[in-house]
Amino acid sequence: MSFLRERMGMILVIVIAVALLAFIAGEVIHFGGSLLRGDANTIGVVAGEKIPYADFNKKVEQNTDQYRQQYGANLSPQITSYIQENTWNQLLSQAILKKELDRLSLVVGTAETQDMISGKNPDQQIIQAFGDPQTGQVDRVKLNNVLNNIKAAKEGDPMKSQWNAFVAQMIESKKAQKYVSLVTNGLYVNSLEAQDDYEAKNKLVNFKYVALAYASIPDSKVTITDGDYSDFYNEHKASFKTDQELRNIEYVTFNGAASKADSAAVKAQVEKMLPDFKASTNDSLYVQVNSETKTPLVYQKKGALEPAVDSVMFSAAKGFVYGPYLSNGSYKLAKLVDSRVGPDSVKASHILINPATEGGVEKALAKADSLKKLIVAGKSFADLATIYSIDKQSAEKGGDLGTFGRGTMVPVFDEAVFNGTKGEYKIVTSQFGVHLIKIVDQKGSSKVAKIAIVDKPLIPSKETQSAAYNKAQAFLASVSGGNFDAEVKKEKLQLTPANDVSGITASLPGLESARDLVRWAFKAESGDVSDQVFTSGDQYVVAHLTTIKPEGTLPLEVVKPQIEAAVRNKVKAKQLLEKIQSASASSIDQLGQKVGAPVVPVQNIVFANPVIPGVGAEYSLVGSIFGSQPNKLSKGVEGQNGVYAYVVESFVKPAALANTVREKQQIGQNLTQRASGQLLNALKDKANVKDYRAKFL
Repeated sequence: MSFLRERMGMILVIVIAVALLAFIAGEVIHFGGSLLRGDANTIGVVAGEKIPYADFNKKVEQNTDQYRQQYGANLSPQITSYIQENTWNQLLSQAILKKELDRLSLVVGTAETQDMISGKNPDQQIIQAFGDPQTGQVDRVKLNNVLNNIKAAKEGDPMKSQWNAFVAQMIESKKAQKYVSLVTNGLYVNSLEAQDDYEAKNKLVNFKYVALAYASIPDSKVTITDGDYSDFYNEHKASFKTDQELRNIEYVTFNGAASKADSAAVKAQVEKMLPDFKASTNDSLYVQVNSETKTPLVYQKKGALEPAVDSVMFSAAKGFVYGPYLSNGSYKLAKLVDSRVGPDSVKASHILINPATEGGVEKALAKADSLKKLIVAGKSFADLATIYSIDKQSAEKGGDLGTFGRGTMVPVFDEAVFNGTKGEYKIVTSQFGVHLIKIVDQKGSSKVAKIAIVDKPLIPSKETQSAAYNKAQAFLASVSGGNFDAEVKKEKLQLTPANDVSGITASLPGLESARDLVRWAFKAESGDVSDQVFTSGDQYVVAHLTTIKPEGTLPLEVVKPQIEAAVRNKVKAKQLLEKIQSASASSIDQLGQKVGAPVVPVQNIVFANPVIPGVGAEYSLVGSIFGSQPNKLSKGVEGQNGVYAYVVESFVKPAALANTVREKQQIGQNLTQRASGQLLNALKDKANVKDYRAKFL
């Protein structure tokens, strides 16, 4: 018992320590597990608030749809990355501002909301949605019609839901404007600042200088010590801060593009098509069946065709076939189907009918035919267009599409209006619906040609791709992190560096699609070689991760390569400053003679634009000059390109500032323009943003 009593304190300490250790270990395991799992539902955290991946992805899809509607283009990896980046910034800004708006209890009242929608000064979003392009003013009739429809709609009606979302977005934008106004209204420019800014832009200095360039000392003559690196690093430490984790990668590529043999084989395939193409009596069908690109056959004027074809087709006979020729990565044959003289431009109107709401294309065509009969019988085309056309932009103008040249409209529409006659009505079907067209006028005339083109893309054969892939695999098997560069030199391969790669980078130099490679880099350790051969287009890639740059202030060892040149110039500057100091000159001319450098005169330099003619920007030099007395030889000044000594000959003061108020207003406007961006950056720093996009994209 005495043994237990004597040692009870020690036993309790051990028991408590073990319990604490178990608790901490449990938390570490839980936290570590979360890191390893990466929280599959969270793409980012802002001020402790999670951004769900589902929300981000939904917003990306919306922005992608908007992009397609606006530009109608296929999305390249670069465009996809651009949309994702913009979406991230939108969500980030919204989350950051919401915190501040809630903290300050900023609101937009009911009366204020009503005023933004239908008041004397409507919100910009209302103007964009309901504005008349001609006047820039809100179309009140159009707006009131929508408001009445919304008011009459039942709860759950999609139209009402869309309107409520639109108004909610407008309210949030107004809150953000109020917040920015709170900050910008606190900015103030005093008279002294206005005077300083005026003089910085208008006060002139004339001086002479002597320059000793850093290039005058060979790099081989300079020894950089660890102390030199440390001094420079500590002096510029703030500039080595990064707000996200980055990677430096280097890689080699093995080309799997089509070989000469592949090119010859594809050309031979196209040549075999030549007799049948010449003999074809239905060229449109032949193109649809045999061509990789199903281009509609339309009349085109000279200058609109590919140069090789354009130069021969307008003087050729009907049925002439040109090719095979190589263009835009494909071998092609071009056949002159027809040529004629046609108008250069057309003025037309249309009524667009939606087959989906009419019960199908046949019923839409029947409706168009009925409208045509009404118009021929005397009804106004413009009135019917206003009532029946789903193309509201042209319907507001009586269906008027204005005057346009060839190739402006979709092919079937173009064909109808350019091959018809003035005053004729035509009914055609396009991807937009059924069009009832009125050809109002035709102007000009020139020869046009209808060309049928069949193409076969020049793609690499399986043998070519396999050969390139096998070379990449063989190289991968021969390298490790320690001998990567040596093996590259041995095999005489081209090494491509990619520095400061972020976790969401979509493409790298020479690689259009590099997401798989980047994902690997953000899971690998420094010095690792990729565990597989990556594919990007027709390139096969083996990569080496050279550097990991963690978020925050980068350590000296990481930034050493990028600061080496600047540190070397620092060492050179010490030697050159000593050379100027030891010259013991009493005038700028004497100094120039002693150090063996010319004396250069400079006229009319202003503080706000510190560019020395023939040299470039020299901030330290010009700043020192404007703080100097005339006719006094300076000490050496360390600059961007070398070391300088100077003597000020004269300052030319500007006329007295005539309008201090206007100067203050100009400075204030510049401050206000910069404030919103700087404000958001400051809030981002405060919000402790965590970005996990690299795991999802």
